[in-house]
Amino acid sequence: MVMVTARFEHVAEEVIGRTAELLGAPVAVTDEHGVVIASSERRAVGLPWHLVATAQDSTYVRVPIRLDAQAGEVIVAEPASGEAISPRLTQALVELVVNQTAVVARLPNQHELKNKFIHDLLRGPIGDEASILREGQILGMDLTRPRAVILIDAAAYILAPAASGRPGQAEGSVPGRTDAPGPLRNGEARIRRRAQLVIASVVGFFALPNDTICAYIGDGEVAVLKASSTQDLVAWADGDDGPDQLSPSWANMVALKRAGAALLTRLRHDTSAAINVGIGRYHPGIRGLACSYEDARAALSLGRRFHGHNQVHCLDGLGIAAFVGVSDERTKIDLATHLLRPLDHEPELLETLDVFFAEDCCSSSTANRLSIHRNTLSYRLDKIASLTGLDPRRFDEAVQIRLALVLRSLRNTPS
Repeated sequence: MVMVTARFEHVAEEVIGRTAELLGAPVAVTDEHGVVIASSERRAVGLPWHLVATAQDSTYVRVPIRLDAQAGEVIVAEPASGEAISPRLTQALVELVVNQTAVVARLPNQHELKNKFIHDLLRGPIGDEASILREGQILGMDLTRPRAVILIDAAAYILAPAASGRPGQAEGSVPGRTDAPGPLRNGEARIRRRAQLVIASVVGFFALPNDTICAYIGDGEVAVLKASSTQDLVAWADGDDGPDQLSPSWANMVALKRAGAALLTRLRHDTSAAINVGIGRYHPGIRGLACSYEDARAALSLGRRFHGHNQVHCLDGLGIAAFVGVSDERTKIDLATHLLRPLDHEPELLETLDVFFAEDCCSSSTANRLSIHRNTLSYRLDKIASLTGLDPRRFDEAVQIRLALVLRSLRNTPS
């Protein structure tokens, strides 16, 4: 079976189109086995050239070509008008067209440029922020607005093998033609196609392409740079949420998680596959996008491991796993501060917690030491649970509160 690379086939199609137009003559391109892979006369494609030729070889100008380690020929016939063409000029023209087409074929398309730009923005060190903003503008991205990263793990869909078809044949492929080297390139084409379908689903869900910047960043993951101001998340806000003005990084996080949950439902419907979503906090500035990505990546990794699949994961919903699994101390201190912020103006409750843990979570000894009735202690513990969402009488949540207290105490401690 003749194997033709997609780029070789693309160049061949471009060459016959441009050469036939410029010379007004029939043109064909054959592979190294003499089989026609592109022709201005479509019925000739797939046939051996000796069955297509209608005259002696001397009536054709034959120009050898080589691309991607593949060889072939561009064959130019006499113009239908009978006008004589210079073989030397024809050869020079064909070589020029082949070289120009090959160079253009190597250039990444808009999607590839966008994917690489966002990948580098989130994962690698960046240079001058003004240059990044300009490059983003060229690619149609407004990076001046507050944005948080939503990281979608769609590997079960994007990286899955072809669902149907002959063994070894990728979905949508043409028998006898594949991207080199065989199944590998076919798989890459399938991955790109499925990633683009996930991106299209994301854009369709938010219904505002300019508001949502997203890209495939590899490993089955799609990163969404979601505009995250209160106005941008009004569709998922609740009147009882209230932005946390004291902590801009956690502002609008409840609405952002609701948006992530609704997006998860949409993606699962569109892909019929397992999907996981990680939500990152908002961090200011261009470099803040990389910080938001690290939050989302950590939440996604830990969430999948400890809480399972088909869920939305965020650092403040991971419980003890966040304090154990996150390596960055600053992030852990920020998380501890966030979890305990509802108690900032409740010194009595903070004192109660300190004594409660000092007394090994024993209610009777805690009440005695605080000189209060056990019912009063129970009321205070209930209030702590109501304010923070963490009940100090439950082991896992008590450990989380205790760790948060210790980490928060490091905020102003000199290193």
